[in-house]
Amino acid sequence: MEGTLLALQRYPGLSVLFFSLVFRVVRRLLRCLPAPKAVQLDEVRCWKWRNLCVSLVHALLTGPWAVTCVCLWPETLNNVHSYYTPVSYLLICVSSGYFVQDTGDILFSGHAKGSWEFLLHHFLVLWCFLYSLYTQRNVAGMVISLVVEINSVTLHTRLLLKLAGAQSSQLYHTNKLLNLFTYVTFRLGAQFYVTWYLLNNYSWLDHSNYFLLTVLLLNTMILIYFYRLLRADFFPRRKLHLDQNGTLSSCFSTFLND
Repeated sequence: MEGTLLALQRYPGLSVLFFSLVFRVVRRLLRCLPAPKAVQLDEVRCWKWRNLCVSLVHALLTGPWAVTCVCLWPETLNNVHSYYTPVSYLLICVSSGYFVQDTGDILFSGHAKGSWEFLLHHFLVLWCFLYSLYTQRNVAGMVISLVVEINSVTLHTRLLLKLAGAQSSQLYHTNKLLNLFTYVTFRLGAQFYVTWYLLNNYSWLDHSNYFLLTVLLLNTMILIYFYRLLRADFFPRRKLHLDQNGTLSSCFSTFLND
């Protein structure tokens, strides 16, 4: 494992590029799986379905991986600035590859305008990840931030079910409760810890101003998403609109694109 770590540290950029190609292959393989008819009939929904499937694979892989790193090596929580293991460094390489692949997928598929929030998120995450890979600093902090991917599993599942038109299913109802729990526990909890650590050690951390600004921007986005999630799944607002015959009808909020 030490030899692998040395290779990754010597060529972090190539390592990230390699794993981005791996996720690209995963995307191609997932295209072989059948999609719901409601998805197949719409080009945009079809792209979202494939994109979310890759994101779900990333979450299923990196979420438990990050939690395992924290549990096996508790110093990850105490020495965020300089502690890391070969396994945790590899985790950041793999996750960076995914974010590069997903950014390229959004840009080259022509969905950049409608996915600007994701692009902003990916930019903020990637600059932190790449900084850690090239400097071997704050790797533990990046591992802690990937604990949020536990929530991403239920979050992506929620969006896939919405795309499939399964909002009234028992699976959707169960998942939305799990999603709320994991959002508070893993996403908000991990972000709170990283924010607390930065504020508590701001005076001596390298480039602390840039990291703090990034974390505050991500915190703002996460809280906005949380509000939208609660509004859509637990406090839906009825809207009135005119149908084709000019009569009034009611509908719930549109597809939540978070």
